[in-house]
Amino acid sequence: MSFRDLTRRRFVKTAALASAGVGFAPYAAGAASPFREKHSDGHIPFTLGVATYSLRRFDRTETISMVQALHVEHVSVKSFHMPYEDSPEDLASGVREFTRAGIELVSGGNNTIDKDDDDHVRMFFEYARAVGIPMLVIAPTAKNMPRIERFVKEYDISVAIHNHGPEDPHFPGPRDGLEVIRDMDPRVGLCIDVGHTARTGVDVVESIAEAGDRLLDVHMKDLRDMSDRASQCIVGEGAMPVADIFRQLVEMNYQGYVNLEYEIDARDPLPGMKQSFAYMRGVLAGMAA
Repeated sequence: MSFRDLTRRRFVKTAALASAGVGFAPYAAGAASPFREKHSDGHIPFTLGVATYSLRRFDRTETISMVQALHVEHVSVKSFHMPYEDSPEDLASGVREFTRAGIELVSGGNNTIDKDDDDHVRMFFEYARAVGIPMLVIAPTAKNMPRIERFVKEYDISVAIHNHGPEDPHFPGPRDGLEVIRDMDPRVGLCIDVGHTARTGVDVVESIAEAGDRLLDVHMKDLRDMSDRASQCIVGEGAMPVADIFRQLVEMNYQGYVNLEYEIDARDPLPGMKQSFAYMRGVLAGMAA
């Protein structure tokens, strides 16, 4: 059965299961998690996480183990690991798997919401409600953004437009999104992908500053050549100004997530992801000292 065939009733049932905590074994309230990024002085307001698109060649169980190996407890989950077409029971089971492992689903995506049609848009918001994610990372069009804003208000679920660089006919860079959403509900914002942003020829740090309160999510990657998509590399080995990006996020008091989206080494991503986190954590440790 396709996601299109899932009914509202089935999604609501899943949401009820999740909210009731059926079968969940989360960390006790207030308990210390071994995975949490700790910046006790509050100097670093944001949190590192993983976009599970990075682990797209692995099933959910393998992905959870790999996220744990990274000592990360927040993920932006891709539909590979929480499929749209899953039954309500399967979705609830997936949430339980992540929760038992001490991993929180903080957003979902990327989701291509490209039709200006209520039924099409509603499917994604019902999915988000069922899985219990507070935000959808989306690839929309300028035309259907007013419709999406209406669903944001109805469901109280945020959306963040993910820019995809020069190849994207709708939102190549963050500024393209800002022009469309400037006067929309504050829960409508941007997911700035730093790699794709750099490839549009703009200053990434300036783009983040321009986004201001509209910045709801960040996808982190690195490039050896800031104009070449194929030059992606381990974070810290390229030209991406990671420290400057982090300093700008601190200056803005950005309290969201910086999710590593590691698109290379698809069959064996864990070594490069570990090195990327080691570099980012080193930068943050230096900033928090």
